[in-house]
Amino acid sequence: MRVKTCKCCKAKFMPARPLQVVCGPLCGLERAKKARVVQEKKQDRAKRETLKTIPQLIKEAQIEFNKFIRTRDEREPCISCGKPPGDLSGLHAGRDAGHYRSTGAAAHLRFDERNCHAQCVKCNQHLSGNAVQYRIGLVARIGLDAVEALEADNEPVKWDRDTLRQIKTIYRAKTREMKRNA
Repeated sequence: MRVKTCKCCKAKFMPARPLQVVCGPLCGLERAKKARVVQEKKQDRAKRETLKTIPQLIKEAQIEFNKFIRTRDEREPCISCGKPPGDLSGLHAGRDAGHYRSTGAAAHLRFDERNCHAQCVKCNQHLSGNAVQYRIGLVARIGLDAVEALEADNEPVKWDRDTLRQIKTIYRAKTREMKRNA
């Protein structure tokens, strides 16, 4: 057998057994304690995930969905005013994921990609979505039939935990894929 480095204290030692990874019993106990702490943290994280409420899951899914929308439309002008995208180095880079039908009025369209497009902060926040100009831009982008279908869609949706977790996972993956291909 050859000299190994202890996984705990990093000292060099000659192992007594082929699979020995620590230099002695004290390092073995220390390594076991660390492994137990890591396992407990994993269990705690899993427990916290199961205890999340639906509003918390909606918020997490909405964050991932909004990132996807901003990434998808990063080269597009504001759907309402036509302002070109500015410096894209900031957190939101002066761009919001603006919903045509708001999440308060039409919560069932919250994660509908046709209902959400990149908007400048001024239009989305200061002009309350700039709805009239948004509709004009939306008709130009997706067509009148699709806009009328969005306006007529009033089918209620009851979000469940599994669906919200799937939405979060799907949009996180889509965003990563778009960034990788860009």
